Amino acid sequence: MRKTKPKKRQILPDPVFGDVKVTRFVNHLMYDGKKSVAFTIFYSALETVKAKLPNEEKSSLEVWKAALDNITPQVEVKSRRVGGATFQVPTEIRPDRKESVSMKNMILYARKRGGKTMADKLAAEIVDAFNGQGGAFKRKEDMHRMAEANRAFAHFRF
Repeated sequence: MRKTKPKKRQILPDPVFGDVKVTRFVNHLMYDGKKSVAFTIFYSALETVKAKLPNEEKSSLEVWKAALDNITPQVEVKSRRVGGATFQVPTEIRPDRKESVSMKNMILYARKRGGKTMADKLAAEIVDAFNGQGGAFKRKEDMHRMAEANRAFAHFRF
């Protein structure tokens, strides 16, 4: 690489929980710079999660964090070209990318869901991920299955 690496931008914690992870999630959720709308969606989704899981001793934020942990992949496959053949090589994921991938998957599958509002869809996806089911959880399982199937090509790692 010729140029220097760009500096990491400082992400400010969110106003309600004071958590940087929440702000990062809202940044992924946001469309067209509408951050206040994205925050509203996220907070109302957490309220819905609290209503859906009344007998849960954890707070809705802790449920959301546990759901993210449940859908966070450990390995992924990357395409690598070796002598005319393309191999799917399993590689470990950097911690910051793990977090980003899990957040993006949760939002992607929440958007695909059926439901009235985005807050309802997001809440349903959070509850499903917390319980180890749903689209985002299935995506993580598929990623792990692909990596396991292609473990023979792990020596092509770059």
